[in-house]
Amino acid sequence: MLSRILWMLWSLLFVTARRTQLRAVRPESLPRHVAVVPDGNRRWAQARGRLTADGHDAGCRAVELTVRLSREWGIRVLTVFVFSLENFGRPKAWPPLHSLSHSPSPDNIFTLFLNSLNLKAEVDYLMAMIERLIRDNLDEYARNGIRLHVIGDASRQPASLQSTAREAEETTRSNSELHLILAICYSGQWDILQACRQLAGEVHQGSSLLRAEDIDEALLAGKLATSVVGTEVACPDLIIRTSGEQRLSNFLMWQSAYSELYFTDTLWPDFGEEDYLQALSSFQGRERRFGTRTASEALSVAEKAV
Repeated sequence: MLSRILWMLWSLLFVTARRTQLRAVRPESLPRHVAVVPDGNRRWAQARGRLTADGHDAGCRAVELTVRLSREWGIRVLTVFVFSLENFGRPKAWPPLHSLSHSPSPDNIFTLFLNSLNLKAEVDYLMAMIERLIRDNLDEYARNGIRLHVIGDASRQPASLQSTAREAEETTRSNSELHLILAICYSGQWDILQACRQLAGEVHQGSSLLRAEDIDEALLAGKLATSVVGTEVACPDLIIRTSGEQRLSNFLMWQSAYSELYFTDTLWPDFGEEDYLQALSSFQGRERRFGTRTASEALSVAEKAV
């Protein structure tokens, strides 16, 4: 009986705390575009003596939760850095058994044995996992007004992933409640390079519509991969990176010029509703200047001049 009362009190406190935190996040000043660098899957698995694949699977569930919360809270665009071009440098085999910090569970012994024989590469697993993420959630995306966009170097993506992505993009084309961008085989430098190549190609064709001297920031921005959602919201207002790392790692290099950055020690698989709310609350506590003075600063300068 006592345990039940304690459980009810804990539940009440939890619900109250959640409502208080939700009220603290003002809908009118939420970021329109949130981008995420979901880091820490491997460390999460190693800390628990589990397979790297388990960490990626847990990270996949965190992506699904973040998508649902973003839609629920009215975020217009969510971009997730799912797989970078640099990730192709990952090992072709999983780490050996002795590299785990704890003894694996009996259920994982056979899988570990297969991994030790180099029968599964981490990159291949990640590509299959991304494809499964899209396929398994497609019905939910279509039902809940989520439009999917896949950006990145398609030539580096498996044919089956390309096919699944095209199908999902077509299925969700008419949705507009949340734009979900999955950056796969992507890097910020690649994005700028491919945009420049597009513009160079248009100039080289000798079209009278575009001359080299006509190229400006707006034209280049319109060729970047995130422009699929429209140039108005193509640049993230807030970029979240998990696991304690404090760098962008070649993510949205052009688009992040005036993004607010939020770093958390939480490993991505553990990134939940409370962590997301803390990031949004931090964003709302900042004063965005975009290289200009605030009204109060301008007034102070004017008063000193007088």
